Amino acid sequence: MSTTASLFTLPSSRVLSYALTRAISDSDAPVVLLSNSLCTPFPTWDAVVNKLTASGLSVLRYDPPGHGGSTVPADLSSTTFDDLAEDVHALLRHLGIDRLHAWIGVSLGAATGIVFAAKYPGTVRKLVACDTISCSPANAGIDDVFGPRVAAVRQAGKMDGIIDGTLDRWLGRAWMDAHPDETSRIRELMLSTTIDGFETCCAALRSDTFDLRLKTEAAGQGVEEALFIVGEKDANLPEAMKELRDGVEKGLKTKNASARVDFHVVPNAGHVCYIDGFDDFVATVTMFL
Repeated sequence: MSTTASLFTLPSSRVLSYALTRAISDSDAPVVLLSNSLCTPFPTWDAVVNKLTASGLSVLRYDPPGHGGSTVPADLSSTTFDDLAEDVHALLRHLGIDRLHAWIGVSLGAATGIVFAAKYPGTVRKLVACDTISCSPANAGIDDVFGPRVAAVRQAGKMDGIIDGTLDRWLGRAWMDAHPDETSRIRELMLSTTIDGFETCCAALRSDTFDLRLKTEAAGQGVEEALFIVGEKDANLPEAMKELRDGVEKGLKTKNASARVDFHVVPNAGHVCYIDGFDDFVATVTMFL
């Protein structure tokens, strides 16, 4: 499968890289959008794309600022999740896509999806949010973990150290030792993230405006169905994400009193559960879609 990126110039003059892969059997098939976590350009989804297109769905992927071929704003500290959502809205208009069958986002991409669903109600039919924190460290009342990481990358002048530490945290040594080829591929893709891109997306995660707890009810009102997925080994998120699930469910119930938001824990998976929990992730998502 080709993962060659197309480039779209946003109204802000920044460039957004994306790929639209049509369903194998139907060029007019419904479109599912896949939205990446921090430091992961869209080819990390390749295996998932193969499964979705084979099941009759078209797939749209894109890169946030400084990832893949996407460029960054002049002010690296200014980006918010509203900005990231507006980028996708502009891309959909450019492609003539009025409605997404689903938004599947992981981490940064899940937070962007919740903000997008609240900001542009009716554009996303099904929301799948995976492995996301609920708010910035400032809004959680905890120490900022992103600022020191940006400072460390700036001091080192390269992304290698942060990428290796991230892979250890996300996938774990045992999984990486058992899957050396896929680990190597993911690492090389992650290393294409620029330092400016890392700082830009960390700015959104650090922003005082980042608080999904204030968005979930509106997001639920903006979609028809929702599913939350989290890796079993992803720190405290298997428990913490239930608050986000409850907020989206509350919004859905304003339209349908019997609405229920599904919540699924991927066994033995970490933060990027579509990689180390691939089979379970794909089976769960395909059934939901």
